[in-house]
Amino acid sequence: MEAVYKRILLKLSGEVLAGKQGHGIDFDTVQETCKWVNECAKLGVQIGLVVGGGNFWRGRSSGSMDRTRADHIGMLATAMNALALADALEQYGLEVRVQTAIEMRQVAEPYIRNKATRHLEKGRVVIFGCGTGNPFFSTDTAAALRAAEIDADIIFKATNVDGVYDKDPNKYADAVKYDTLSHTEVLAKGLAVMDSTAASLCRDNNIPILVFNLSDPENIVRAAKGENIGTIVK
Repeated sequence: MEAVYKRILLKLSGEVLAGKQGHGIDFDTVQETCKWVNECAKLGVQIGLVVGGGNFWRGRSSGSMDRTRADHIGMLATAMNALALADALEQYGLEVRVQTAIEMRQVAEPYIRNKATRHLEKGRVVIFGCGTGNPFFSTDTAAALRAAEIDADIIFKATNVDGVYDKDPNKYADAVKYDTLSHTEVLAKGLAVMDSTAASLCRDNNIPILVFNLSDPENIVRAAKGENIGTIVK
């Protein structure tokens, strides 16, 4: 089966990279995830990737620290994750470029939209680090922004649940899973797909979001082929 999307934006949480250890980077987990990103690339899909930093730092739970400074630390955490992903993907033979919204030229390219799209057209995976480069904006919002800028067909949001539910399925046995939703429903019902800024940005730019479980990383390829997994927001 061929891929149904030409260009995707894959959003990974930092926690995913920590594996069972729950903190830092578990390289076995990273390599297993990147194995399926590589399989997705083999289908001819152009892949942009945004990663969070929650396995190292969460700005919103930094206590009395200044929020702007706490968010800057979080952006640096995403840069570490981006470099780890780049290394794992390169071990599978992929060409990878890391671009960061905060300049750190010794380790990554600065984010330049035209350069990013050129890399994608050449079949390179582009990893976007440091969020939007601004405090008070999540990496979900960064994913929505980069998806709009690179004209991605869809955002793949890989999470620890198999879709979007009306309430937390880990707490409530009667939680109901949605197969499809509109962006407006997500915002009106306050569903935990993305934060409201990211969801609004996707709605305003007609960017669909597919939410699926990454506990089976092969779901990345299934999603690229258009198989019926997770919840689609459109």
